Amino acid sequence: MAIILKTPAEIALMRQAGRIVAQTLNMLSNHIRPGVTTGYLDTLAEEFIRKHDAKPSFKGYRGFPKSICTAINDQVVHGIPDSRILEDGDIVTIDVGAQYRGLHGDAAKSFPVGKVSPTAAHLLAVCAHALDVGIAQVQPGAHLSDIGAAIQPLVENAGFSVVRQYCGHGLGRSLHEDPQIFHYGQPGHGPLLRKGMTFTIEPMINEGKPDTRVLDDGWTVVTADGSLSAQYEHSIVVTDAGCTILTAP
Repeated sequence: MAIILKTPAEIALMRQAGRIVAQTLNMLSNHIRPGVTTGYLDTLAEEFIRKHDAKPSFKGYRGFPKSICTAINDQVVHGIPDSRILEDGDIVTIDVGAQYRGLHGDAAKSFPVGKVSPTAAHLLAVCAHALDVGIAQVQPGAHLSDIGAAIQPLVENAGFSVVRQYCGHGLGRSLHEDPQIFHYGQPGHGPLLRKGMTFTIEPMINEGKPDTRVLDDGWTVVTADGSLSAQYEHSIVVTDAGCTILTAP
């Protein structure tokens, strides 16, 4: 495992990339409503990112065709924006990446579309809280596994499950670097966290079982049992005092 510690100059650029990602998500939140297509949201996002002198991190990455990922209801991650129309009662996750002067920012958020069910609203609230709890574990000297060890019991005690097949990741000059950040497990394992480490924490939690499958498009991941799924993600940097969220609103 080759974990790349970032210089202050690189972190400054990642802060700007993260700021653009956060602003993109905030802009999109004003357009998420019944009747809007995910393809329209993708167009808005790409225009916004490029207007801010950045590039969409996802477009063309390993052949991905769009600038953002959208995941509706039972879709977990990597959904491709298209002509699908958002409907009242849906939940949709928007995942945004932006590359600014060679450095990446990456964040995701799940949104309610119109009026959602109590179960869907609870799923979103628990997932958002799980991200906060995971971030709270980050400080120099903590173990990497402490993050997932805090997230898993919170999610399972709420009656939901943590997706196992997908995880957070290091990022910087590459969109995916070491280390991998699992959202489950036992504390006290893996590398020690050090100042200058940059990575995402992005718990994906399911209403039902944690199992997933990939659709025929080769990208879109859905829950195996058809249950709802949510995801929240931030990019962070480990600091002397703990950590800083690079994609904070």
